[in-house]
This record gives sequence, C-alpha cells and structure tokens, in this order.
Amino acid sequence: MEQISYSLLFRWFVGLALDEKVWDHSSISTNLERLIDSDVSRLLLAKVVEQARAKKLLSDEHFSVDGTLIEAWASVKSFQPKDGPKPPVGRNKERDFHGEKLKNDTHASATDPDAKLFKKSAGKEAKMCYQGHAVMENRNGLIVNGTITQASGTAEREAAAEMVAELANGRRKTVGGDKAYDTKDFVEDLRALKVTPHVAQNTTNRSSAIDDRTTRHEGYKISLKVRKRIEEAFGWIKTIGNLRKTRHRGVLKVDWYFTLTIAAYNLVRMRNLGVAAS
Repeated sequence: MEQISYSLLFRWFVGLALDEKVWDHSSISTNLERLIDSDVSRLLLAKVVEQARAKKLLSDEHFSVDGTLIEAWASVKSFQPKDGPKPPVGRNKERDFHGEKLKNDTHASATDPDAKLFKKSAGKEAKMCYQGHAVMENRNGLIVNGTITQASGTAEREAAAEMVAELANGRRKTVGGDKAYDTKDFVEDLRALKVTPHVAQNTTNRSSAIDDRTTRHEGYKISLKVRKRIEEAFGWIKTIGNLRKTRHRGVLKVDWYFTLTIAAYNLVRMRNLGVAAS
C-alpha cells in the first residue's frame, strides 16, 4: 500500500489515476475475506483446468497424488498448553522446552490455532505447518485438484481419497503415489471407486496392500516413474509461488492461496507447452 502512493507502475497495475486517493490498507483485508468467501481461487483453477482439457492437454485415465508440508506463520514458541499456565510469548521471549511434552492434543499455537506441530519423517525437525495435497494428471504434469489440510499422519491419504472421488466417473483410472499411500484402507477406497492404485510398495517390516496382480503390468512401472513429476509442481509452488512458508493464518486462507498458486502454475506450464490462450 505504501508503494502505491509513489510508484507509477503500481498505480497503473491496480488501475489508479495519478490524482486518485490510495485505499486504506484495511480495504485489502476486507476484499481478501470477500474473495475467500466467494471461492474465487477454486473457480479460477476450474477454469484453467477446463481450458487445458479443451486443448487436449489432460489425461482422463492416469493421475498421481502427493502431499507436501507448508510451514505455518507461527513459531514453536507460540505452541502453548490448551489448559494451565501459559508460557511467555512474543518477540525474542525465552522459553525452556526441556522436559515439556509438546503434543497437538494438549497444545495449540497462540498465533495460528489451525497449524499443527508435525514432521514428515524420522530425523526431521518438527515445525508448525499445514499439509498441501495435489492431484496431477500424468500426460503433461498439470495439477487438476488441490487442497490444504491440517498436518497429520493420515491427512495425505484422506485428502487424496476425497480428491480422487471427485474425479471418479465410473470409468477405469489409475492413481500413482509413494509408499505413504500403500495402506489397506486407501487401496480399498480407490478400488471401490474403480480406480487402480499404482502406489509404491512399502514392504519394510510389513506386507504391501497391493500384489503382483497390479505390479506385473507395464503401466504400473510407468505410473511410478511419472508420479515423481508432481514434485516439480510443489517446487514451483514453494519457490516462485512463495509458499515454502505461508503468510496467511488459518486453513481457509492458506487453502485459498494454495489453490490460487496451483492455477498460476498450470498457466505457466501451459504457456511452456506453447498452447496457452493469449
């Protein structure tokens, strides 16, 4: 808002004449709430996907799913007990975590209650974060659906099952995924939708939920290879889309920006394919 006051380029971009008064910063917050309520970002994503389908860029049969952690705009210092005395919070406040068990069941962030303390794998640092989930079609690597959820050990599979259900139309499809999706419940959910689970087998101290009836086919090997392209989208979303650490708080706002960024990624991808509308 400050730069609009003196930058001609910014004024031109937002449509303000030289003699027009710059809005108060609270106007942006109010308009953001309206955009979130009207679900503009999801409508934009649907339009972009529709355009890609009209250009015959999308696969209707083969998809991949994956999830990624997005750091919340909240520090571990803000993670306080829900009941009992509250430790000091604020800028550069000292806090001793020694002997304190930090659990999402008993603690919550004072600055962003929707964020959860989570780490994706052993040996990694636990951070306040959300989980972003996406469904990619396998022909050109475009994202056809995405959502933000609170971080948990089951969120990836639950979100993937819901998004795949939206794609299901009774026709046979395949969905690729990493080892985190190799569970009995997820495989059964997909098969009930007439979707073949092409997930990587997890055989570490356990048996896989899929067998050679699935893995023997050449299409399974192709799905495992292509599914890794979804990491390219996540990389773009976190770097170019500025979502390595979100600047918003709450699931609704983070989901709004995440979906908007997916739409932007698809437009850039379509431009690189040389078929995006001018």
